[in-house]
Amino acid sequence: MKAAACLVLLASLATHAQVRDAVVEQPRPFGYTVGDIATQRVQLPDGFAPASLPEAARASAWLERRPVRIERGADGRRWMVVDYQLVNAPRTLATVTVPGWELAGPTGTAPLRVAAATLSVGPLTTPAAADQAVPLRPDRPPPAIDTATLRRQLWLWAGALAATLAAWLAYAGWNAWRASSTLPFARALRELRGQDDATVAAHVALHHAFDRTAGRVVHAGSLAPLFDSAPHLRALQPQIERFYAQSAALFFGGGLPGDAESPAALCRRLRRLERRHVP
Repeated sequence: MKAAACLVLLASLATHAQVRDAVVEQPRPFGYTVGDIATQRVQLPDGFAPASLPEAARASAWLERRPVRIERGADGRRWMVVDYQLVNAPRTLATVTVPGWELAGPTGTAPLRVAAATLSVGPLTTPAAADQAVPLRPDRPPPAIDTATLRRQLWLWAGALAATLAAWLAYAGWNAWRASSTLPFARALRELRGQDDATVAAHVALHHAFDRTAGRVVHAGSLAPLFDSAPHLRALQPQIERFYAQSAALFFGGGLPGDAESPAALCRRLRRLERRHVP
């Protein structure tokens, strides 16, 4: 039993004695922060075929090994390229170790020993005192936009709007002047201003408005052509008939009755109808 144990021990020591140190191009030892890639290159001796490639996995709390690849240099030598990505950021400048490992070859071939390496990793922000807030970088100012074209368009449309409003106001004023000058009851209402309702002139002014509306002379016995020419006046037909009756009493009888219709009041009501129905 003791002899067998000694043989096993000797075999183990012989195997470890055969491990060879690999030729390694280690990553640069400084200038890293979270997210950076540190690349380690291992030279493969002639005739050496790796039994298996290292798996992409977490190598430490700081490093994650990415998929391994084999490249051939300009001199024809083969290199195993191992990328390590930093996945943590220290609070202050820290030293991170890329762990050493062994690369097994074919059966009976001594494995290659890849030495460990150290990296200097910096924090994302500068350290701040406990009672101080981390200084923030001011916002980048937005890019300036050329507004000359927009201002020209704005003034153009503002001018067009002002011209439209001025034209509309001019038309409204002209239309009001035309109505007061040409429409029958508008002219009569202007003539009745300041006149006494009991005067013959007040009644004559309203009679002329009825005549111009009908396009002919209208009297109490011929009101039908008036309502045919201006159907909207039928709303005030009783008041119109009463006005013609009191006008006959004024012109040919004994004067106005005590409850006579006011020519000015009737003309204002007729003018409202005229405004709504006559263009």
